[in-house]
Amino acid sequence: MNWVGLSTLTLREVGRFFSVYRQTVIPGLISSILYILIFGFTLERRISSISIEGVDIPYTLFIIPGLIMMNTLSNATSNSSSSMLQMKLLGQLPDLLQAPLSSLEISLAYIIGGMVRGTVNGILILLVAVVLSDITITQPLATIGFIMLVSWAFSSIGLILGQMAESWDQLATMQNFFLTPLSFLGGIFYSIKMLPEWAQSASFFNPIYYMINGLRYTIIGVSDSNPSTSFIIASLMTIGFTVIAIMLMENGKKIKQ
Repeated sequence: MNWVGLSTLTLREVGRFFSVYRQTVIPGLISSILYILIFGFTLERRISSISIEGVDIPYTLFIIPGLIMMNTLSNATSNSSSSMLQMKLLGQLPDLLQAPLSSLEISLAYIIGGMVRGTVNGILILLVAVVLSDITITQPLATIGFIMLVSWAFSSIGLILGQMAESWDQLATMQNFFLTPLSFLGGIFYSIKMLPEWAQSASFFNPIYYMINGLRYTIIGVSDSNPSTSFIIASLMTIGFTVIAIMLMENGKKIKQ
């Protein structure tokens, strides 16, 4: 393992999004604050609470884990995908591929960069939520760990998308027509118990549903899905998509042409 090369490329990826924090950090914070203020405090007058496992959860507290997860996975995906596609379009990948770095090391650097961005955004939104509401985090370490795990998984997905896409339009299509709908249909603003039976059954095939409910369990202590199931699915996604991203990098079909 070329630790010097890996750390250098990783620091470049992390520094890249920190240097443009007005585009990579601030928008997510602002949108989450607006969601909490508009959807949370406003709709709570109509939907006072949502019952999960016999526990009534105030509506504002219910949606906070979903908002955190939505921003976490979107930022993790965007970081690695945009970075990879940008290097492809600017013709900078040949220089990187000629460096003494293996496909594993290059992939890990991009994935870690996206994981850091997703984790930073998730934790910042969690802190904002603590300030704006009276939410009490039941398992702080598990919350941070789960955010990091999901960030790694979706950063790997982002790297795959970045390698497969050949234009910004293709990348936007993949994100807007798959990740965004799955996020909103994953139970951010509602419990699946509020849906008809066919919709509840369909939700079980949405992996983001398990990500949201896994984080919801670590924060407020209850969720619609079994927390063990959420952790297992998140772990399988992390391992599976990481392996796929590394194999695509090794193959180089979309990046070495």
